[in-house]
Amino acid sequence: MKKRVLVVEDDSNLSALLRENLVFEGFDVDCVADGDLVLARAKRFMPDLIVLDITLPNVNGFELCRALRRHGATPILIVSARTQKADKLRGLHLGADDYLTKPFDLDEFLARVNAILRRTRPAADELVLGDIRIDFILRTAMQGAKEVHLTHREFEVLKYLAERPGQVVPREELLQELWEYPDVALTRSVDHAIARLRKKVEPDPERPRFIHTAVGSGYSLTAEAPRVTSAKKAR
Repeated sequence: MKKRVLVVEDDSNLSALLRENLVFEGFDVDCVADGDLVLARAKRFMPDLIVLDITLPNVNGFELCRALRRHGATPILIVSARTQKADKLRGLHLGADDYLTKPFDLDEFLARVNAILRRTRPAADELVLGDIRIDFILRTAMQGAKEVHLTHREFEVLKYLAERPGQVVPREELLQELWEYPDVALTRSVDHAIARLRKKVEPDPERPRFIHTAVGSGYSLTAEAPRVTSAKKAR
């Protein structure tokens, strides 16, 4: 499932540029230029992240930030031409997750978007796969009173998938995030790891109930709802 980004920006050229680059990076994007429309649009679009300008028609971006934070915990990235330290602190105190001053480099903008989404993702503490209970904090997997031995990598793969329930995670993403490959590599490491995991946690590895293959794309996990902690910020 694609992440949704709501861009609140009254500069039509900048708004179009941000939309184009975010869409290219795989996001669903909606844009709004009028401050009066933001709350209703956010309620309808249900974004995973809001990119918020400060200088907007009708409603000040700071007031919007305050209102958005009252209505929920959706991450907010402020982008503004205001460079004063007082403005940055005000935005952060009102609940923004980050503050980027204009003009900015598009690569830095995209890096900050992805960084916010990574650190505000709920973190799975525990996962139940049939009669197997996996504790990601203690790094234990138990089938009743019997321990199921999982390697460090297998815990990491399960945790990564559990934090994205029902979402197809591309092989390339797993390679880059867990195996730390800098570029897409011609390797079956992910497939071999999934095959080993299925033998340990699936009742029938040939007909998987929990870990599913999206042919030509990646893998997804469906299981009893994982117990998660609240969205975590950078430590």
